[in-house]
Amino acid sequence: RFRSRCDAAMQFSPASGDFTFVSTTDAEELSGTIDAPDIKLNMGGEHSRDAYAATFLRQRGYGWLLEVEEDETEEAKPLLEELDIDLKDIYYKVRCVLMPMPYLGFNRQVVRDNPDFWGPLAVVLLFSMISIYGQFRVVSWIITIWIFGALTIFLLARVLGGEVSYGQVLGVIGYSLIPLIVIAPVLLITGSFDVVSTLIKLFGVFWAAYSAASLLVGDEFKTKKPLLIYPIFLLYIYFLSLYTGV
Repeated sequence: RFRSRCDAAMQFSPASGDFTFVSTTDAEELSGTIDAPDIKLNMGGEHSRDAYAATFLRQRGYGWLLEVEEDETEEAKPLLEELDIDLKDIYYKVRCVLMPMPYLGFNRQVVRDNPDFWGPLAVVLLFSMISIYGQFRVVSWIITIWIFGALTIFLLARVLGGEVSYGQVLGVIGYSLIPLIVIAPVLLITGSFDVVSTLIKLFGVFWAAYSAASLLVGDEFKTKKPLLIYPIFLLYIYFLSLYTGV
């Protein structure tokens, strides 16, 4: 009976897609393929995992890690504009300092109300370059005196009730060194004449001090103006002494 059942199984004709049993006695070689089933595991998808991670970070206050800065295509700006250097504005301020008389029609308050850094720095460096003659170490000292001298004037002005900022004082003190630069070549010519040289030095100091004081010492100081004008005058005397060595 067992043999008759095996013979019946060997004679069974399977349908398409079923396994086919081949008798070892009838076939010399065994060969065949089994197609792997197309199985896809649904693990929630990358989108759901990303959404979960984003929610997790935002709940704990780390949402800023997910922010992406968009690259904005900006036009290339000139170097002077990138550094916020306005040559026309600097030139106008230089003219305001060189000609401090009110009747000349210059809006001199722009030197105080619209302070900048590069213009005063250029003036101080120019004055330092002139002072290099025979005393190179003076350069760094002049810049130091400019910064801390302006700080002293600023603190004194605020104590006296002035409404000025440190940037304004720094800019005005720096620009007002221009008169000392102007008299420098004159002193080279008149150096052998002591009286003339002394008068030119006094004129340069008064010119620089007046340019600075007329911008920094406003009406808010009232009767306290000499308390601020005098330190400004002494500051420019010290600047001139760094140049002349006196």
